[in-house]
Amino acid sequence: MFIRQSVRFVLVPLLIVGVFGLGTYLGARQQGDSDEALAALRAELELIRRQQPTGTSGRRDLSPVAMGSLEDADRAALIADVKRQLSAEMGLLPLQLLRERRDSFVELYAYDEKGSSSYGTAGYLGNGYFITVKHGVEALGQPAGSDRKIVSVKLMYRGKAIPARVVDTGDAPVEVHPGDWAILRIRQPIDLPPLQLNLDYGFDFADPIFRLGNDYSKGIILATGYVGQRTPNKLVTCLTDGHPGVSGGGVLNRDGELVGIPIGRMQGDFRFSFILPLRREMFRKVPHLS
Repeated sequence: MFIRQSVRFVLVPLLIVGVFGLGTYLGARQQGDSDEALAALRAELELIRRQQPTGTSGRRDLSPVAMGSLEDADRAALIADVKRQLSAEMGLLPLQLLRERRDSFVELYAYDEKGSSSYGTAGYLGNGYFITVKHGVEALGQPAGSDRKIVSVKLMYRGKAIPARVVDTGDAPVEVHPGDWAILRIRQPIDLPPLQLNLDYGFDFADPIFRLGNDYSKGIILATGYVGQRTPNKLVTCLTDGHPGVSGGGVLNRDGELVGIPIGRMQGDFRFSFILPLRREMFRKVPHLS
């Protein structure tokens, strides 16, 4: 009995001392951790204070090391690819490219034997050759007994009317026909940027397109629109302005390539147009393109 009381007498103080010591140790450690966390927080706040403010949009930049490791050619290719993807996603062409393509089109004026005139558009192919619509340079679909003929065709170049000669046409007997195309040539040297052609363009539904033409004889004007669908007679419908004068102009894809020419519109609806897709046979008499 005496031994049990003695052991209890010794253990209780030791237990009290141990618990107090453990509490002191844990308290000191917690205080140390708190001081460490506080110091880290102060350092982070000081770093933020020194930085410039920025927006809240997410952005993933290349690190300085990764960007620095790129060669100039690789960096330029990367930037060009980003621009191309943005352009494709937005369905837009750079303004500079549109301005350059505008310079590839001219106003076309045709005159018959009675002095009456009509107007349209022609696109430059290079080496003095232009593409336009057949009904702009020949009198198609005339009523029975009519003997109207086009006797001269002129293209406007820097404010001057230049005579043009018809060197080839399609087989269209009427307007808005798969054969409603013509090739013109001038002899006078001119300084215009030739169009880049794409004969394999798919004309997928809802693809954005750009139309350039002599809108209402007010000069070359830009309009945008979207591809509709192919018709049984190998034309393509589109939703873009089909005002008088744009026939023979250009339909461009998102890369700025010529893919077709506007040839007509739905009766009474200027927003519903017909496009004639480019075909290889159209350029059979254009030496540098045939």
